[in-house]
Amino acid sequence: MAAVGLQTHIWANNTRSILLLAGFPVLMVGIIYGVQLILMGLGFLPGNGRGLGDDMALAASWLGGTIPLALGVAAVWFAISYFGSQAMIDAMTGARKVERKSEPDLYNLLENLAISRGLRTPTLRVIDNDSLNAYATGLHEGQYSVTVTRGLVNTLTRDELEAVLAHELTHVINKDVRTMVIASIFAGIISVIAEMVFRGLIYSRGGGRKDNKNAGPLILIGVAFAVVGFALAIVIRMMLSRTREYVADAGAVELTKNPDAMISALRKVEGRSSLKGPDELQQLFLDNQPDGVGLEGLFATHPSIQKRVDALVKFGGGVDPGPWTAIEAASPYETSVPMTG
Repeated sequence: MAAVGLQTHIWANNTRSILLLAGFPVLMVGIIYGVQLILMGLGFLPGNGRGLGDDMALAASWLGGTIPLALGVAAVWFAISYFGSQAMIDAMTGARKVERKSEPDLYNLLENLAISRGLRTPTLRVIDNDSLNAYATGLHEGQYSVTVTRGLVNTLTRDELEAVLAHELTHVINKDVRTMVIASIFAGIISVIAEMVFRGLIYSRGGGRKDNKNAGPLILIGVAFAVVGFALAIVIRMMLSRTREYVADAGAVELTKNPDAMISALRKVEGRSSLKGPDELQQLFLDNQPDGVGLEGLFATHPSIQKRVDALVKFGGGVDPGPWTAIEAASPYETSVPMTG
């Protein structure tokens, strides 16, 4: 029954992710429409000189030309991400590529997990940082990469490290990294549009024509469209990130058959995962809890460690040792999972 519960959880979250991702284009259309209303209200776009409804209908008729333009911008943005995302991520985090020769034990763990699923071994990268974190990146096989911090390697036992690598490999198997890149593209475009709108409102000071009697209502309605669309885009992106962490935890258990190792790894990571990076990258991290915030808010990118552990106990049959209080880091080559609490 545990296996059935895990698989059902995976299917449900993947379906939810598809539905959420489908909401981005709708939000983009709404925001573009809002922008057109604002520009019309400011006098930079012509109104028809009649009622408010007529002006709104005219702005809607322009979507046939502005939406293809927005899609063209999205295509350029995607091309930049496709060819340059990994180099940009490495530059921002300090990650460096490692080979089997320099990290034989770590590399072998990842390779064995990939072979067990018939996958090409992702590129392995390490960040020389004391924090405990990891993430996967890439858009297709041959480009996938799994990155871990030095602190994670030095702190976790072999079984725990294997569980974390399995968690990241699950993101690759489920195409989570591709989903988040697409979500980031949409969210990035929406952010740019929203920023342009608000900067325009601040600096334009009514620089357009003043002959539209519906200017005030048009601007207010347009701002409402832009604000609601921008806020919902952020919420959708956060929800995508949160749901997939449960799926990846479940996938790690399926790969390793060791729920206790995944639970113990999460307990060690808890409160020790702080790692700098852009918002889009932080959503890919193994853990990303806001400093000083104890409650999971609407805009949190990850569920709390406690909720993830509870899910593993319920669906994976693992045992929760409680918060990790060990002072000395364990050897990464030990095979036992310490049950400290």
